[in-house]
Amino acid sequence: MADEDRRRSAEILAGKINLLLDTLRTEAGEPYDFTTIQQGLKDHGVAISRTKWHYLKTADTRVRPDEKLLRALGEVFGVDPRYLVQEDGPLPQQVEQELATVRALRRAEVRNFAARALGQIDPEGLQAILEVIEKDQHER
Repeated sequence: MADEDRRRSAEILAGKINLLLDTLRTEAGEPYDFTTIQQGLKDHGVAISRTKWHYLKTADTRVRPDEKLLRALGEVFGVDPRYLVQEDGPLPQQVEQELATVRALRRAEVRNFAARALGQIDPEGLQAILEVIEKDQHER
């Protein structure tokens, strides 16, 4: 594999791992931390060092993850392992749901800001502006 291909693959994997870290929580509702991930991997018969974990998250090409590690990571996060194993693996439903929630919260924040900032204009004008904002958000 050429260096450029390795870099691209490492960046894709790092992006996926960081998306999981940003969107998913443990059963206790806490963000995943290294200790939780390390123990979860150990429970699946896979060892990982703090350095290797850092390299995976930062797209450092010094580490080449094998399929066993990626499948175990999928299990630890509770997602379909294909998401991590395949570059075009399907986005896990849990992640899609969390991203939809984040988008809805952002739309609400934009609407509230516009309503406060533009509240001095007539109600019909404010409603028209809010409809444009809503339409723009749905098209993204």
